[in-house]
Amino acid sequence: MTRSPAEMIEAARGGDRGALARLISMVERGGSGAREVGRVVFPLAGAGYTVGLTGAPGAGKSTLTSAVVAAVRAAGNQIAVLAIDPSSPYTGGAILGDRVRMGQHSLDPGVFIRSMATRGHLGGLTLATPAAARVLDAAGYPWVLIETVGVGQVEVEVAGAADTTVVVVNPGWGDRIQANKAGLMEIADIFVINKADRPGADSTRRDLEAMLDLTGADAGGWRPPVVPTVGTTGEGAAAVWEAVSAHRSHLESTGLLIERRERRARDELALVVQQRIRARAEALMGRERRFELEREVVNGRLDPWSAADEILDDLDG
Repeated sequence: MTRSPAEMIEAARGGDRGALARLISMVERGGSGAREVGRVVFPLAGAGYTVGLTGAPGAGKSTLTSAVVAAVRAAGNQIAVLAIDPSSPYTGGAILGDRVRMGQHSLDPGVFIRSMATRGHLGGLTLATPAAARVLDAAGYPWVLIETVGVGQVEVEVAGAADTTVVVVNPGWGDRIQANKAGLMEIADIFVINKADRPGADSTRRDLEAMLDLTGADAGGWRPPVVPTVGTTGEGAAAVWEAVSAHRSHLESTGLLIERRERRARDELALVVQQRIRARAEALMGRERRFELEREVVNGRLDPWSAADEILDDLDG
């Protein structure tokens, strides 16, 4: 017998990991199922704390995440990990390397690890990730760590939507350019220099500190700390988690956590509305009408703004 989302979240709160996985799958697929899950879990969530972890491919984020999870568990806390994987545009399949690298935690009942991919649904990761994090929150996980694969626009948006955002870099001269170009300086609450046992770690730290000085990063009372780590050995992982806890305390004591969450709620509402309007417009126009307008724009006979007006007129009608 198929269980409803309400029944599944109740089961998940009781420790049913299969029910929890199915709820996240519904969120990934989008559509009416995701909306139903969202309505059920929304009033149950709010106690959990989300941490975003991002950085360039090859920075060792998954290895570091595994070490951080071990530190969290050593402190007696439960944690869930959403590993944001790239997905194939043809099959929708995700690269599950994150779960392979974090295999040491697979039998730990206090850890839940899930890889996510866009799978082509409307809104993509930007909409699905906070919804999945809310499911994990509602299921009773006090900490949810969101690890992204890269530093493209979507990944930065996803990581930046967390309560605390950790940016991972490696020793090397490219880090100054890398951090500035990707917009990571704006979203970073904590910097981690992973693979800090390699040459160049000290100069990378100096670069980051100099950039923080130039941007006035401590104007709000919090200066992002720069934490050296070696993910393969676990060195520095506990210090990363101490920095996360310190940042949480700062946000809570200053009222900034409430402000961040209010801003995220407004942004998420706007994104949901955009998604629904787009779906409604496509349904009302029909495929032929949409293709007709697209051809007019592509062939230069109609500008995009006028085409958009026609689409919105159809909605109003």
